[in-house]
Amino acid sequence: MAELGVNLGVWVALAFVAFGVISSALKILREYERAVIYTLGRYTGTSGPGLIILIPFIQQMVRVDIRTVAEDVPSQDVISQDNVSVKVNAVLYYRIIDPAKAINQVEDYRMATSQLAQTTLRSVLGKHELDEMLAERDKLNSDIQQILDDQTEAWGIKVANVEIKHVDLDSSMIRAIARQAEAERERRAKIISAEGEQQASIKLAEAAQVLSSQDGALQLRYLGTLTEISSEGTQTIVFPMPIDLLGQLSKAPIPAKSDASEA
Repeated sequence: MAELGVNLGVWVALAFVAFGVISSALKILREYERAVIYTLGRYTGTSGPGLIILIPFIQQMVRVDIRTVAEDVPSQDVISQDNVSVKVNAVLYYRIIDPAKAINQVEDYRMATSQLAQTTLRSVLGKHELDEMLAERDKLNSDIQQILDDQTEAWGIKVANVEIKHVDLDSSMIRAIARQAEAERERRAKIISAEGEQQASIKLAEAAQVLSSQDGALQLRYLGTLTEISSEGTQTIVFPMPIDLLGQLSKAPIPAKSDASEA
């Protein structure tokens, strides 16, 4: 019985060892995972997804997630080209397209990408004026994305998009921008009013030319004006006087006073 018990214990131990070896040899990777495999410390390939088999104690693997990562770029102090200090933060979207490079070429690809995004954000925005930061975000996003994508290509990382989220200004600068916007609106209002006066003067000149070319047209215009005034219930009566008559009266000689009136 003692010998039987010893044999049973040996078989149980062997079973546990076999189970451990098999579990370390069989690995299951999800659809969005890849395995960077090393054989005796040397890179020997990339595998996955699904079931992969490793040689126990000889091969090891590093799991790599190839899904798109949304990395928040912390707020950065930026001095624009026109010497305005602002705080800018952004969000970075990237994914791993070459797991082997992401593991072998850089120690920590997440930290490296984040640090590179921060320095690139300050560098690119510092070359533009404040108005460009506020009005041309799409162009700035594209410039930052292109620079990051070129530099992270060696790490097997593809930068899909960069979006500037906030451009925080000092309160004094916000008031200055508000005054500038108000002045711009007033300028546009004055220009529109002047253009309206110009167009109205042209139409009035054309109307005056038409009225002066037809006999009695001006008199009909006077009568139409009287009709409009009388329809409003006013007690004022207006009698039109021909302009030609006023001209003749102004040219008439003033009669001299008689001697009888002097006496």
